[in-house]
Amino acid sequence: MQENLRLSPAQLDAVIEHARACKPEEACGILAGSSKGTALIVSRVFAMENAEHSNTTYIMDSQEQFRVFDEMEREGLEPVAIFHSHPHSPAFPSTRDIELAFYPDSAYLIVSLMNDEPDCHAFRIGDERVREIEIIVEGADG
Repeated sequence: MQENLRLSPAQLDAVIEHARACKPEEACGILAGSSKGTALIVSRVFAMENAEHSNTTYIMDSQEQFRVFDEMEREGLEPVAIFHSHPHSPAFPSTRDIELAFYPDSAYLIVSLMNDEPDCHAFRIGDERVREIEIIVEGADG
């Protein structure tokens, strides 16, 4: 069975809305949840500030990241995916995205806003290799 990232329609909408709100800069954040077999199950969306305020790169604000990781730990959650947007390019990891993939146990969700309709793809990035994983949108909104 193929590895997949599972989130609700409302969670995916929250990611896309954060990306749209940050445009023309890249948006970023963390999808927290748990792993079950090949599924990465999202419980919470943490939209975060891009400390670089760039339209081609992102770095999460370190203080905000510390608070989010502390909150995840208190709630028994893990970072199942890191998300960011590509305001003007496809939803595929850039060379810099691959170089800065510091969380090998997390997936990476990228939202492209280069066309009218957002395009979302998820990946595993490790050892400078990129492998796409399935996104499954299911469950209750909330």
